[in-house]
Amino acid sequence: MAEDSNVQFSEREALLFHSEGRPGKIEIIASKPMATQRDLALAYSPGVAVPVLAIAADPAKAYDYTAKGNLVAVISNGTAILGLGNLGALASKPVMEGKAVLFKRFADVDSIDIELKTEDVDRFIDAVELMEPSFGGINLEDIKSPECFVIEQTLRERMNIPVFHDDQHGTAIIAAAGLINALYLTGRDIKTTKVVMNGAGAAAIACAELIKAMGLPNENLLMLDRTGVIYRGREGVNQWQSAHAVDTDRRTLADALEGADVFMGLSAKGALPAELLQNMGLKPIIFAMANPDPEITPPEAKAARPDAIVATGRSDYPNQVNNVLGFPFIFRGALDVRATTINDAMKVAAARALAELARQQVPEEVAVAYGVQHSFGPDYIIPAPFDPRLMEIVPAAVAQAAMDSGVATKPIEDFTAYRQSLRARLNPTTSVLTLAYEGARANPKRVIFAEAEEEVVLRAAIAFKEGGYGIPVLVGRESVHERLQALGADPADFELHNSVNSPLVPRMIDFLYTRLQRRGYLRRDIERMVNRDRNIFGALLLQLGEADAMITGVTRTWAESMRQVKRVIDPQPGRTAFGMHILVGQSHTVFIADTTVNERPSAEELADIAEGAAAVARRMGHEPRVAFLSYSNFGNPEGRWLENLRGAVKVLDDRKVEFEYEGEMSPDVALNARQRANYPFARLSGPANVLIMPGLQSANISAKLLRELGGDSTIGPILMGMEKSVQIAPMTATASELVTLAVLAAGGIAR
Repeated sequence: MAEDSNVQFSEREALLFHSEGRPGKIEIIASKPMATQRDLALAYSPGVAVPVLAIAADPAKAYDYTAKGNLVAVISNGTAILGLGNLGALASKPVMEGKAVLFKRFADVDSIDIELKTEDVDRFIDAVELMEPSFGGINLEDIKSPECFVIEQTLRERMNIPVFHDDQHGTAIIAAAGLINALYLTGRDIKTTKVVMNGAGAAAIACAELIKAMGLPNENLLMLDRTGVIYRGREGVNQWQSAHAVDTDRRTLADALEGADVFMGLSAKGALPAELLQNMGLKPIIFAMANPDPEITPPEAKAARPDAIVATGRSDYPNQVNNVLGFPFIFRGALDVRATTINDAMKVAAARALAELARQQVPEEVAVAYGVQHSFGPDYIIPAPFDPRLMEIVPAAVAQAAMDSGVATKPIEDFTAYRQSLRARLNPTTSVLTLAYEGARANPKRVIFAEAEEEVVLRAAIAFKEGGYGIPVLVGRESVHERLQALGADPADFELHNSVNSPLVPRMIDFLYTRLQRRGYLRRDIERMVNRDRNIFGALLLQLGEADAMITGVTRTWAESMRQVKRVIDPQPGRTAFGMHILVGQSHTVFIADTTVNERPSAEELADIAEGAAAVARRMGHEPRVAFLSYSNFGNPEGRWLENLRGAVKVLDDRKVEFEYEGEMSPDVALNARQRANYPFARLSGPANVLIMPGLQSANISAKLLRELGGDSTIGPILMGMEKSVQIAPMTATASELVTLAVLAAGGIAR
């Protein structure tokens, strides 16, 4: 099923996403230092000879001395690309790169895409088989049927590493998980359930095979292709389809559905007429999984049968059958026990683990983001794709099944430690950011884009709207309409506010004059600001309740934009406004504050900043450990500017806050356990993840250096503590970065 079939975007935006910066979506990064001649000598000649000889003597050592054990090849010949058909191997490369990215994002599995320029089954098989020494697993993708059956089966027989065709088995596993729970909710036993499988392609056959492996009797499933029911003796079916033929006099979909309990569709849009649902049994189960549009929509199905449980492949309906719930975690578990194959036992284990996860209490961040009910039920039978528990539960179940079925060559001895290692592999921030996007869809807000005459801002506004994250409120002149058209958008779909003709201008002038008249501003100064300055005008729109949040920053320096915003909007009462950069790595996040606002914060202000930054860390899934940074470690060496840092610690002591904090300390002591061991009295239980800087100069320099030279992704600066939700982007921000800030501003994480 499509990973996110309802997300909208322009063709231009899609091409820019894939082409801006480094073309494509993947790169190779060395996992060992390569700074010195000694490093190079160890990495290559002559040092590399040592592991070469060790592997020659014992091939299993390849898993110890190379990346093989965490490396999966995503391989296609482009004969069935998504829903686009046979467009060739080269055209499939963006899809295969995307699959590689999903492996890394969801399960920390390294992956490389390989596109083979052949439609000859034997040549394809030979090519893949020859690559076995390079990889720990093979993920086949976008290969048309029936060739995909021959390819996968032959490779599984010839190769001693997992081979998995996700188009078949990924869909089958997620659908099976949902079916387990739907049967449970409707009080059915799989051994007596009657299933209609509408579709006879790769995914449909895999679904049929898996639910039969789970206990469905062969005669209880009727499979249909375009011609009708596949029955014994029917001509024009291949050997894989004929394996599911049964003795029956039923010939049409209407015949097949008479008294059926379950409809599973992997066919075409609209293939299931609503009136046919009346012939099904009580509480029918309908899995309409055609991509991108289902055989019947959930509203149509519910209108015909209010007692139905409905699942589709779409994320804009409940119960999404989404392959990303499966393949990353299945390979994670298979790789971790060095499985020689992915067998039915492992697939069933994955399905049951997913089903069981859906029955558990939904984490609050997932419930808020997806807008689903907080407990297991008819509209929640499949876990949300970004549930952070997936990484721990599914690989562990797959690994255990591999061990129990005898295909694991490196069994896990301590599953408690293994589960902990799985949790540590991924950064919770990435899941929370994704959940923030889902939360924006579930509760869309109005966001002001104050510089709408800039193309990058318009592209961000279009993406924000078409992604369903909220309603962009544009600030600019009438020329914005022409720019929208040039970008392929309909100006009629966008709300534009222009100070030249806005009826709100008189109210804005009165509001701002009342606010600033005792700060040296004449009324004509106020009129000029409202009419000419987009940040002033946009901030006043926000103050007057015309929107929920605001984004600006690409046409002026951060400091200048902040000065303009502060003329209209104050910090929250009792809080200190501050800026924060967030550094996001694969398995860690570091929050740095204050990087934009307060030049030399007092002890009270530093304590406020620490509390605000710690709150954001918690909202992003981290237990905050705060370090007040300095060149000095607890007074060594002495200096002029240490009292504020020491005072901030005392302020937090008095406030009795519920997070760890310590200072003053240098960055290496805050982040390095060996350095921190020199100070056994230090109160941090681990490396600091919230770094409070002593002043704006060091903070801003550090944040920008890390953005340009560090290996982590950088979010921000994020403006915190203002009375209204305002975000000021860097002048160099991309459209994607602007959308992220807009989502964070609208969703309340950045407050």
